[in-house]
Amino acid sequence: MNATPLHEQFVSPFGWRYGSDDMRRLWSLAHRRRLWRRLWVALAEAQQHAGLVTAAQVADLRAHQDDIDLDRAHALEKELQHDLMAEVHTYAEQCPVGGGIIHLGATSMDIEDNADALCLREALSLLTQRLATVLAALADRMEAAADHVCMAFTHLQPAEPTTVGYRLAFTAQDLLADYHTLRQLAAEIRGKGFKGAVGTAAAYEELLHGTGLTAPEMEQRIMQALNLPVYDITHQTYPRRQDWLILNGLAGLALTAYKFAFDVRLLQSPPVGEWQEPFGSRQIGSSAMPFKRNPIHAENIDSLARFVAALPRVAWDNAAHSLLERTLDDSANRRAVLPEAFLATDEIVQRLGRLVQGLRVEEAAIQRNLATYGVFAATERLLMQAVRRGGDRQVLHEVIRQHSLAAWAALQQGQPNPLAALLAADDRLTRWLPAADIATALNAAQHIGDAPERTRRLAATIRAALA
Repeated sequence: MNATPLHEQFVSPFGWRYGSDDMRRLWSLAHRRRLWRRLWVALAEAQQHAGLVTAAQVADLRAHQDDIDLDRAHALEKELQHDLMAEVHTYAEQCPVGGGIIHLGATSMDIEDNADALCLREALSLLTQRLATVLAALADRMEAAADHVCMAFTHLQPAEPTTVGYRLAFTAQDLLADYHTLRQLAAEIRGKGFKGAVGTAAAYEELLHGTGLTAPEMEQRIMQALNLPVYDITHQTYPRRQDWLILNGLAGLALTAYKFAFDVRLLQSPPVGEWQEPFGSRQIGSSAMPFKRNPIHAENIDSLARFVAALPRVAWDNAAHSLLERTLDDSANRRAVLPEAFLATDEIVQRLGRLVQGLRVEEAAIQRNLATYGVFAATERLLMQAVRRGGDRQVLHEVIRQHSLAAWAALQQGQPNPLAALLAADDRLTRWLPAADIATALNAAQHIGDAPERTRRLAATIRAALA
């Protein structure tokens, strides 16, 4: 091992800064070695059933299954240049009775790929648990704000009214789809099984000849003990397409979080000012500008989400370039890509939860924006009412457009918004609606359609999905 002090060498930020301790433990070297040993024990148990190894040998392996010694394994790896064989020797040194039968008939990927599949399933389970918590909190918030009217924006310009709850529901709908996707991916994870060097199970057939146990039967016993389905057809590894599908699922979740976080950043900008992410009493926004309240959680989500979005391409290359029965050019990057994808996504979900639970909705800013832009937004309501009473839609659209542009110009000069007065004084409109009805129609707060009802329905759907 390197004797250089830890803080005098590069340490990945995923080793301490991003992601949870629980997720780090799943991807730790120690946990990986424990999974390897679990597989070796399961292999030995199946071979005991075939009469190839003794009960004492299996008991010896089982007794030392958790005695991980990474220092010894790393020392051996320097000599052997093979991490799995270094672990085999480390384990064998600890098992005077059973050490000689470890890895009998197996190839490295019979152990490593099945361990990876188990780890991927564990990591997806942890992630979906965290995501369920965020979804539950989001359902509560969107339901509570289902009727809270605010301005909506399209093209980053004021559009029509919506509600805070409906805006949250857009994220919740995508997040629920991500939740279902990750659960489905976890349910479909399969291991390589025990099929040997090129997937033909030739070594196991040779080993088991005359024992009464076939190679497929041995594989079935092992994988049932692990509760892990297998691919029927493999080469030396399980199909690397599986990694690509899982990373795409993580990237999809990152996409949803990215959009929400970006929306928070836009809405926290003082000219809009309607949302604020939580900010601690001693939190510092800037080393130079003491007044700053930067949206660091939202920015962190967007930064990590870009990273996660780039990783499926690496997994795509690993799958597409796994030539013939296997090449080793995926091995080095998978050591980083798989754990870092999960740790980054884990951090994204945790910060997303903080945003959802701690989000501040600034009522004064919402009312200010409604007062400034709401009358423009409500002109669609006015148009619908006038046409319903007999007006020409195209003519009235042009009338309202002309008055709206004049009102925008007045606002840009710092003048009060004259739009309501201009519309109420135009006989092309008052022909169809009295001035009092025009004033009523220009109340934007009443122009939100069925958004509250759909928001509540989605909240109920989320709770049912999490039940």
